[in-house]
Amino acid sequence: MANASAPALPLIRVGIGGWNFAEWRGGVFYPPGLPAARELEFASRHLSSIEINSTFYTAQKPAVYARWRDETPEGFQFSLKAHRLATQRKHLSEGAESAARFLESGITELGPKLGPIVWQLPPYHRFDSDDLEYFFALLPDTLDGLKLRHVLEPRHDSFACAEYVQLARAYGVATVYTDSPDYPSIADVTGSFVYARLMRSEASEPAGYPPADLRGWASRAEAWRQGEAPRDLPLADPGNAAQASHAPRDVFIYFISAAKARNPAAAQALMAQLG
Repeated sequence: MANASAPALPLIRVGIGGWNFAEWRGGVFYPPGLPAARELEFASRHLSSIEINSTFYTAQKPAVYARWRDETPEGFQFSLKAHRLATQRKHLSEGAESAARFLESGITELGPKLGPIVWQLPPYHRFDSDDLEYFFALLPDTLDGLKLRHVLEPRHDSFACAEYVQLARAYGVATVYTDSPDYPSIADVTGSFVYARLMRSEASEPAGYPPADLRGWASRAEAWRQGEAPRDLPLADPGNAAQASHAPRDVFIYFISAAKARNPAAAQALMAQLG
């Protein structure tokens, strides 16, 4: 008999950013004639996660989060981009009240479908250990009885340093691996899960990425899930890589931006690679 108290195996969740995009309609991703009001229902049954980007620009009400929860199947999870007023500032300490308002806006209505919360920094924001530690200390571990998972997306090269990696690990905040030609790609594991935003899809590729590239991401995702570190991704603090947890971990991978019309196909192709 299986041990009922055994922990759930870590999952690899794959998705896209948002679900309302005109170029996904008419048979590209959504079936012809599918009402816009049913697009989330459809997308959530063909992907395992969606990163909600609208929360970065507009505060949502508890009833909206509850509706998103009810329109999606059991086991599905959203990640949320925290409101920009919390992080798009010269000093993160200035966004403390905005961060609190976002967290208290009703996000826990998502219940078990609440995945990671993404705190995205602007490209001009340089690493400042004191300012960042103040911000990390503000982030709660739980809210309304739900465990929260926080992930930072730095967009300035100054974050690709050992001091940042060690600080993020000390607070258990994950770091977005941003596969992009424009932003730093930091593969050091700093939290209890891995979060990757892949931003190199190509319009000329039917599945967004060449098959070999998708096989590569499937291999990296499995390595992350097993608690390992992909050997071909850059580390900001290679001398202390052993400090990272090697426990199995959940993995979240999103195809974002670039050739956006291809991203649902890329996500589905990666899911097929993962089996």
